[in-house]
Amino acid sequence: MAEIKDNKDIYILAIESSCDDTSAAVMRGDTVLSNVTAGQAVHEQYGGVVPELASRAHEQNIVPVVDAALKKAGVVKEQLSAVAFTRGPGLMGSLLVGVSFAKGLAASLGIPMIEVNHLQGHIMAHFIKEEGVEKNVPEYPFLCLMVSGGNSQIVKVNSYKEMEIIGQTIDDAAGEAIDKCAKIMGLGYPGGPIIDRLARNGDAGAYTFSKPHIPGYDYSFSGLKTSFLYTLRKLVADDENYIEKNKENLAASFEATVVAVLMDKLYKASKALKIKRIALSGGVSANTALRAAYADYAKRYGWEIFIPKFGFTTDNAAMIGIVGYYKFLDGDFCSMDKPAFTRTIL
Repeated sequence: MAEIKDNKDIYILAIESSCDDTSAAVMRGDTVLSNVTAGQAVHEQYGGVVPELASRAHEQNIVPVVDAALKKAGVVKEQLSAVAFTRGPGLMGSLLVGVSFAKGLAASLGIPMIEVNHLQGHIMAHFIKEEGVEKNVPEYPFLCLMVSGGNSQIVKVNSYKEMEIIGQTIDDAAGEAIDKCAKIMGLGYPGGPIIDRLARNGDAGAYTFSKPHIPGYDYSFSGLKTSFLYTLRKLVADDENYIEKNKENLAASFEATVVAVLMDKLYKASKALKIKRIALSGGVSANTALRAAYADYAKRYGWEIFIPKFGFTTDNAAMIGIVGYYKFLDGDFCSMDKPAFTRTIL
């Protein structure tokens, strides 16, 4: 490990492999120098991620992705101060590839390892800096709506390592519900971007779907998904081409309902906790309607909102690297015997 005189001498290689994206990033302090990601198109024909195929693809991608990240950053492995990696949650086979690679590289270089919670990484993506780019970051405490294919949570963030889940889904996540909506309509996978694109040209008020009535700040989207399915069955029974003729309006109405449910609980949490610094993170944070709703609520209720750059919304290693940097400063390293895990809370 190279000598460290100040924070700019801290170089961290970060690895993210929790699902179907193999990603590696190089951080210099809190600034990202490279963020390289390889996706896996093989899952499209199956309508969802196949765990076994995902882990095999990670094995093929991990070495070239890490090599590309180092080269793009202009950093050689001997300069690295630590290796940060996603320990979980995620798919076990996918995680094992990243965890095993991180252990091997750290051992060979004689540098420490830093474990990172995948969900913590999504939230802390707001603090990633880029060279030559001015960025406003949220002050603690703030509320973060974390929405992805597998998670929907409202989190009170007191510091990078102190986070409290205020509300979360009790069944389907928002992203999962949107993907299933797309699957029901026969639109392909991944469904989120397809629904987003169609909804931009549709009428969000064309259809009404049942909204869940869950106490507190928790979410539920399974009932909404069922309501959408039953509505389509009735409509298609009279016209087998109904979905194709009305897909924009169907997409817009379903998307608007999901967004309304998300924002209603977030508003209630903000009002009750008297916190107006509101962040958005996770893959679904790229959704056009959700971003528009954030802007609208900011105007109406005086929120100070923080929405990540598109490149930092989906699974990426830079978000693992920023947490790794803060943990490095705290000397929070992990031992070689730490296994990957599939489920956890913040």
